Amino acid sequence: MGGAARGPWVPLLSAVLKLAGPEVEFLRHAERPWSSATFSGSRHTIALAFTGEAAITAGENLIEALPEHEFTIPRQLVADAALGEVAHEAGPPARMTVELELLLLEDF
Repeated sequence: MGGAARGPWVPLLSAVLKLAGPEVEFLRHAERPWSSATFSGSRHTIALAFTGEAAITAGENLIEALPEHEFTIPRQLVADAALGEVAHEAGPPARMTVELELLLLEDF
């Protein structure tokens, strides 16, 4: 393999999964480039599922903590972390899926 640097999605996903807790189920991740007149970076969409009451409580805690969480991603600044969508299924078992939207800016 060449010497191309790996993007920030792996450490970002690891940090989000750690914040979400051990009950989380990873569904998908999407990344797209982002830029403005003064900054460049990437937008990330991460979909997660929480099945069962304990997991749903962990998911609700994630939703509450996400906007103010201080992420540590090498050479990146998390400029925005927001909840994109939440869906609830009655079950059984009860299930909640969340879609998170994160904006990372290059910080060299």
